[in-house]
Amino acid sequence: MARIRIDLPDQYCFSVELPVRISDLNYGNHVGNDAILSLMQEARALWFSSMGFTSEVEIRGSIGQVVADAAVIYKSESFFGDILVISLGVQEIGKYGYEVIYRITNKITGIEVARGKTGMVCFDYSNRKMVQMPDVLRIKLSAQP
Repeated sequence: MARIRIDLPDQYCFSVELPVRISDLNYGNHVGNDAILSLMQEARALWFSSMGFTSEVEIRGSIGQVVADAAVIYKSESFFGDILVISLGVQEIGKYGYEVIYRITNKITGIEVARGKTGMVCFDYSNRKMVQMPDVLRIKLSAQP
């Protein structure tokens, strides 16, 4: 079976610490795969806020973005009470979108918990279709390390 590979960037443009909540646990008593995607989304929303955007769906008027694809590689378990450091990097900025790379580590142990990637595409929510990336977003993304 071919394995997914996510190469980490040399630099990250944003980092945030998020606690593992009891609702993030699955029946194995560790962070579930759905929770990892939710934590990635929370970190991405906070990153957008730090760049001055109201939300991911309000970049310019009715133009926002949607997740076109997502991948996660799980490296180790994480448990209730852990503090996770989620670092984001930007790659592959194109005409319609870009990729966000996530590195999730346990703050106390330094152990890598997961790596993730989301392919983001700009989307006009009024017309329900993909659109070219607004200049305001392209400029902010291009300024990221």
